[in-house]
Amino acid sequence: MDDLDLLIDLHLAAERQGPGSREATLKAIALSGLESGRDLNIADIGCGTGASTLVLAEKLDACVTAVDFLPAFLTRLEELAAAEELSGRVKILEASMADLPFAEDSLDAIWSEGAIYNLGFENGVREWCQFLKPGGILAVSELTWLTSERPSELERHWLREYPEVATASVKLAILEGNGYSPIGYFPLNKQCWLDNYYLPMQDRFEQFLSRNNYSESARAIVAAERSEISLYERFSAFFSYGYYVAKKT
Repeated sequence: MDDLDLLIDLHLAAERQGPGSREATLKAIALSGLESGRDLNIADIGCGTGASTLVLAEKLDACVTAVDFLPAFLTRLEELAAAEELSGRVKILEASMADLPFAEDSLDAIWSEGAIYNLGFENGVREWCQFLKPGGILAVSELTWLTSERPSELERHWLREYPEVATASVKLAILEGNGYSPIGYFPLNKQCWLDNYYLPMQDRFEQFLSRNNYSESARAIVAAERSEISLYERFSAFFSYGYYVAKKT
């Protein structure tokens, strides 16, 4: 197995492939004003196994196109949507977020929880703007500094892993400079990181290693995840995911 296959194996059974919560998605929906809309066309980009997709399909009068480039995640999402009797509101699309097939001005909203970093925040919000109708909603969660100064160990790690990490004021300015009017912002709380993501992942480590014969690659992935968890446990006051909701101007 290569590293991508191993990461799929580690995360496929998880409810979430990144920090978040049902409550955070509901809060973003409330900020968006979409609850009053009818027959909405929404794309959830980088959906994973569909934690946010299913909330959107449940709460909104919408067809939600769930976009991911990993077929295994989409198959799992199809199973979950069927179990929750939401299949009629969810459309599966295997595609790269860098090469989306949507027509210009065709979407009422674009959602992306913890995934836009794959394109880079500025590149992502700029590229995706073309697909939104005028007045359409963008809702994304993105790694964000919570303070103006950080411990050097933490800063070195995230600048190496994701150089676009920045404060909320920088992210909001990027939105304003790329065709959006910000509606709201809030940081994800500790429950989103620990209870909903890191602790369930820790519980899967031993079975993951056993399934993969404790290979060097599998052990390296677990070591990297444990290191990231340790950083969060020590420095959660300094960073989180920021949830940004904005309207196409």
